Amino acid sequence: MSLVFAGICSHAPGITGRAHMAEPTAVKSLHAAYRSMSEQLKASRPDALVVIAAEHFANFFMSNMPSFAIGMADRYEGPIEDPQWLGIARTSVPGNADLSRRLIQEIMQSVDIAYAEEWKFDHGIMVPLHFLTPDYDLTIVPMNINCQGPPLTPLHRAWAFGEALRRAADTCSERIAILGTGGISHWPATPDSGKINETWDREFLRSWSANNKAALLAYNDTDTYREAGQGGFEIRTFISVSAAAKGLGSVHFYQPIPIFAVGCTIATMTITE
Repeated sequence: MSLVFAGICSHAPGITGRAHMAEPTAVKSLHAAYRSMSEQLKASRPDALVVIAAEHFANFFMSNMPSFAIGMADRYEGPIEDPQWLGIARTSVPGNADLSRRLIQEIMQSVDIAYAEEWKFDHGIMVPLHFLTPDYDLTIVPMNINCQGPPLTPLHRAWAFGEALRRAADTCSERIAILGTGGISHWPATPDSGKINETWDREFLRSWSANNKAALLAYNDTDTYREAGQGGFEIRTFISVSAAAKGLGSVHFYQPIPIFAVGCTIATMTITE
């Protein structure tokens, strides 16, 4: 088999930790979009969900910061954050070490990656799973891209990583779903927290939906930092999904929600050969 589902979504901790502080209509619409994505994911009948997230210094720090890392374990625990703060109870999530190993072996034929048999899930993975797999009964293969500590993973390498992931999925007998999680524009843990550049976000989503490789790879970190904050660096996870799916995207929800400190996004992409 190959890919059976591809999507992107926001993973901001405020989505679960500060839901009670947001405008109720916005929260209702966002939650409805997450439920719809969950139904689409379930309908694709995946054997495993690959979650491409951003490293937030949960498992790696500047003493050892890989450009790409993949989990290779049969169980994972999360969230690493305070469950009361995040609004998600700590739990155990199923993995598949053998599937991870096979994906890793194929991806590393063209992309240098790190892998880890121990991995704690932070909000970058747990917030999406809270909505998309609330029973935590779907096998998860976690993958991280360095979007945090410069020098950051170059965008063209994030694209190459997505291509390698697709090639790896094509070699597997399992039905594989992929999900990229991130921003888009946001300035977390700064005095500008809550600032959102809606114009920048919507322009990026137009390029993502069109799977416009040239436009997606034309972004540079200097401009992104100025226009979208350090959180904007997480476009790398969305770009990897584009490269893997090869199709066209549909944005099901986008709305700036300042108390969540991000332009909240739910989108899926068709999968083509």
